[in-house]
Amino acid sequence: MWGYPEPINRLMEEFMKLPGIGPKTAARLAFHCMTMSSESVQSFATALNDVKTKLTECTTCCNITERSPCSICSDARRDARLLCVVQDAKDVMAMERTHEYHGHYHVLHGAISPMEGIGPNDLRIRPLLERIAENDCAVEEIILATNPTVEGEATAMYLSKLLKPFEVRVTRIARGLPVGGDLEYADEVTLAKSLEGRRML
Repeated sequence: MWGYPEPINRLMEEFMKLPGIGPKTAARLAFHCMTMSSESVQSFATALNDVKTKLTECTTCCNITERSPCSICSDARRDARLLCVVQDAKDVMAMERTHEYHGHYHVLHGAISPMEGIGPNDLRIRPLLERIAENDCAVEEIILATNPTVEGEATAMYLSKLLKPFEVRVTRIARGLPVGGDLEYADEVTLAKSLEGRRML
């Protein structure tokens, strides 16, 4: 039975290691790479390599950056009294796109998930606690902005207990109905959370 040439099979196998890429998509991507010019392929390979060789973690907030401290931590215009704790570097970008938050961040690089073998020691929790414990720490409020999933909620609860001994206000981002959503399509938990997070108009 005829099969793909070995170089295509190898490339497909590499593509299938990416999240959400199955055999059909991997084959489509592999065959597309064949149509690319040598310069485009080299540029693609260089970009992949640069992600591994030219990025590091910020020594302050653990965000992904080209230099440490990152541009957010080194920006004197940011509000040092606010610290938003997020799961991943992608979440920092999501918060920044709102143009509403002007404080600092701390990136955990994941969430507690016993099913996946991820415990507190696998996250950047120790640097967070050390940061808050510093004598010159100006943080007055820590916003726990982990995802509204089972893992995100467990991580937020765990952090809230760890942060209790510090004289700092700990808050959780509100959860509820999305803008443009209909009540009839919302699940019970989402509706309950939206009621809890109601505010005066």
